[in-house]
Amino acid sequence: MTDPLSIAPRDKAEILARALPYIRRFHGKTMVIKYGGNAMTDPALQADFAEDVVLLKLVGMNPVVVHGGGPQIETALNRLGKKGVFIQGMRVTDAETMEVVEWVLAGQVQQDIVGLINQAGGKAVGLTGRDGAMIRAQKLKMVDSKDSSIEHDIGQVGDIVSIDPSVVKALQDDAFIPVISPIGFGENNESYNINADVVASKLATVLQAQKLVLLTNTPGVLDKKGNLLTDLTAREIDALFADGTISGGMLPKIAGALDAAKAGVHAVHIIDGRVPHAMLLEILTDQAFGTMIRSH
Repeated sequence: MTDPLSIAPRDKAEILARALPYIRRFHGKTMVIKYGGNAMTDPALQADFAEDVVLLKLVGMNPVVVHGGGPQIETALNRLGKKGVFIQGMRVTDAETMEVVEWVLAGQVQQDIVGLINQAGGKAVGLTGRDGAMIRAQKLKMVDSKDSSIEHDIGQVGDIVSIDPSVVKALQDDAFIPVISPIGFGENNESYNINADVVASKLATVLQAQKLVLLTNTPGVLDKKGNLLTDLTAREIDALFADGTISGGMLPKIAGALDAAKAGVHAVHIIDGRVPHAMLLEILTDQAFGTMIRSH
């Protein structure tokens, strides 16, 4: 990566001037960022991410971070000698597994992110869906993919009932950066593990965010030949679902992104978190570093 000290002053000024229209356009706007993949496990990319979030806040935007933590949960369960069980790609979460999920996500992972952002000069605050009664959830009903008469019990995996963003808005108004673990609570105070992409997409909708940014380990949405599709409308995404271009692990991610776009989030960006400062490049330049899904 280029050393900032080696860039000529005139070039630095040019870089800042080119970012100005984007800073002006998005000033005061909310950006919901789903943080995951390599960007979350590579130390250099972790530092880049924290710096990017702090910069967005300092230039007047309102970043809200939602994080995952699948690999970290798997590592913790392995340490305890507990084997992960998956049905149709979803982790079966019994009461013991849920305890591990909570202390990994709301403890270790969340506090690492909060610490990195604070170290980069921001003021981050960690939350779960319990804080401020933010994410009410219910047990996810998983119907068998081959036989719709069969329903699988996958334990304490949640489906969002409602999101109350009051606590997030209060923190934003006070110059803090919320960092949210995807854990909800049920009507009997039970905890639920919720897909982080789904939480980020629903939260972006409820907050009427300007942008939803999903960091992934892929360049973005690819066509059947493997070429990057940089700009898609909601209608074009529907067609890619129908012809099978989007499948596998990208399905829930894109489905959530599509719902957010259709519900009024101006733009959804699916970007390659393995690229240093990918988020800034996507938001503050006209260069495409992933796929942008527009609401119309």
